[in-house]
Amino acid sequence: MAKTFRERVEWGVRTAVLVFILGAAAFLSAVTAIRFAIRGSEVAMPDLVGKSTADASNLLASKKLEIKISDRVFSSLPAGEVVRQSPPAGEMMKVGQDAHVVLSLGAQTISIPSLTDESLRAAEIEVLRAGLQPGEISTCYLPGLPPDAIIEQDPAPGMRAVSPRVDVLVSEGDRPVDYVMPSFVGMEQAEASREIDAAGLKIASVGVAATATAAKGTVVTQTPAAGSRISGDVVVELDVAP
Repeated sequence: MAKTFRERVEWGVRTAVLVFILGAAAFLSAVTAIRFAIRGSEVAMPDLVGKSTADASNLLASKKLEIKISDRVFSSLPAGEVVRQSPPAGEMMKVGQDAHVVLSLGAQTISIPSLTDESLRAAEIEVLRAGLQPGEISTCYLPGLPPDAIIEQDPAPGMRAVSPRVDVLVSEGDRPVDYVMPSFVGMEQAEASREIDAAGLKIASVGVAATATAAKGTVVTQTPAAGSRISGDVVVELDVAP
């Protein structure tokens, strides 16, 4: 017997619901599998503090992690042992990630030498000779002090440092005077040369710039441009009309 329209509609609805349920079940199954796969690729970060570099490296390798030495510091731990680690022990990490460690240099037995008034090169040699390492170099302009002279250091002389690096502040001497570039465009070349000499500047080159409006022998363009800030040792380039 042929199905009625109502029966066909009910059958279609039941079929659609069944397909939806099966699809939802398949989707949830896939999501669960992905979660297990992601969770399976994560491992807990082991505790590395106090372990030798070799032991820490082997322990990480057993969990498919890599070791990366980010720094070395003086500490009460024997040389070569892990002082700090990142991430901390117990934190979940993805397989293949780096574990950053800070290694001990052992107890600090070196007295920081005095570097004040030394040149930067001489200070670097003194630091290396003391068994330390040159650290960050900062510079500043200081009137009345010679350039390339050490004026501050960290750690201070005689102190016992946590890190083997010694940071220094270096003088750059007097701050150079800046000027505002005058305009030479429209001047005769000879007049522009006199103005440049009077300003204490030098001409690097004089070129030719074809133009139908400027008078012969007058300055058409200049480098640096008029109004720009320049130092006293800048050189000027001019282009004149043929």
